[in-house]
Parts: sequence; structure tokens; C-alpha cells
Amino acid sequence: MEPAEKVKGEIAENGFSIIPDIYSNEEVNEILQSIEQADHNRETFRKSEDVFAIRQFFKEVPATIALVFNENLKTTIKQLFGDDYFVVKSIYFDKPETSNWYVPYHQDLTISVDKKVALDQFGPWTTKQNQFAVQPPIEIMENIYTIRIHLDETDENNGALRVIPKSHLKKIYRPETIDWTREKETICKVKKGGIMIMKPLILHTSGRTTNNKKRRVIHIEFTNKELPTPINWAERIT
Repeated sequence: MEPAEKVKGEIAENGFSIIPDIYSNEEVNEILQSIEQADHNRETFRKSEDVFAIRQFFKEVPATIALVFNENLKTTIKQLFGDDYFVVKSIYFDKPETSNWYVPYHQDLTISVDKKVALDQFGPWTTKQNQFAVQPPIEIMENIYTIRIHLDETDENNGALRVIPKSHLKKIYRPETIDWTREKETICKVKKGGIMIMKPLILHTSGRTTNNKKRRVIHIEFTNKELPTPINWAERIT
């Protein structure tokens, strides 16, 4: 496992870090088996030719919680985030071998909450598969860490994230204003069983699959902040 201070420094400075070998091949296979055994007809499951996704993943496939939070991941979270961070979002993404699903450059700017109410500095609101999402004050997003667990080897040929290092430090940074004479793109290659830790505000994109290989990822967001009354995190796991 990478030294904690090195990883902390990379996340603080560049907005992301990659840690290999958090899961063995056997552990990855156990996670995938649990997903395959789940009921895929639920409304939080989205399936098309280009992507299969499960929102509120831990709620929908609770058997994966103990498998995902193995000793390596729990130690990593404690060393990097501390003892008081909890899960506020989990999504499973499966980009099939022939996927043409392309995601342009963007920042993750919304959180999932349990209800829609009028609150100062919260908005705009959206609804996806009966779930409420809202853009909160920037301070809430700055406090979130995202862990992406890679269940397949991922590179530029099957949808590895490409990011703009340090862009998480620039608050709201619209993709159309990227100055490519100053910014440099980094491809985030991650081995099977490895993780990528990133800040939601880092500009990132994902390309189409060209090598006929799957890219399956579990996306988990963590914070240690509660939301103002009367809203709550839609998905809160400690």
C-alpha cells in the first residue's frame, strides 16, 4: 500500500491518487458474483447497450458492503480521511466491451438527498430514477472524497478517466473555459483490484471503449459533514 502521507499530498495537490492492490483477484470475483446475483429489475438499475449502472448500490446490493470494505480499504480510509467519514453515495458502473458511452469533461457538482425543499444556496435540482439531486454550496463538495474501485484493468482503451490535475482547486471550472495552453491532461490507468481516490471538483472525462474489454467500477463518495435541516443524505452508511 502506498504511504499515506504521499497519497494525501497527491490528492491535496493534484486532486487524485491511484493505489494498487487493495483487492485480490478472489475478492474482486466475490464482489462481481454478488452483483450478478442481485435483482436487476429494480428501478435504481439502469441498463442500455452502452452502460449498466446501479444507483444506491450498497442499498440495492447489501451483500457487497462487507466485501468492498475489506481491511485494506478500511485502513486506507482511516489513514487518509480519519475516523469520522461516512458513505453518502454509491454507484456501480459497468461499461460493456462494445460501449460507445462517452462522458465529456465535467466536475461532480451534485449530491443525493432525501427530499426536495427550498434552501438558500442549494440548486438547481434534478431527479434521476426517483432520486433527488441538488448542487449544494461549494464547501460541501470540497469536503467530499470519491473512491473508485476498479474491478477490471482500466486504461485509455476502455474508458479510463482522464483528468486535469489541480483543477479541483479552481472552484467551479466550466469545461468550455479550459485553457489547453496551460492545462495538461492525465490518463488515470488503474489495475484490477486497485482504487483511484479523487476530489469531485477535479475536471474529468471518460472515453469510449475501443479494445473490447469491460470497465466495471464501484464509485463511492465520503464526507464527515451533515446537511442543514430539513434535508438528509439520501444514502448514509457509517
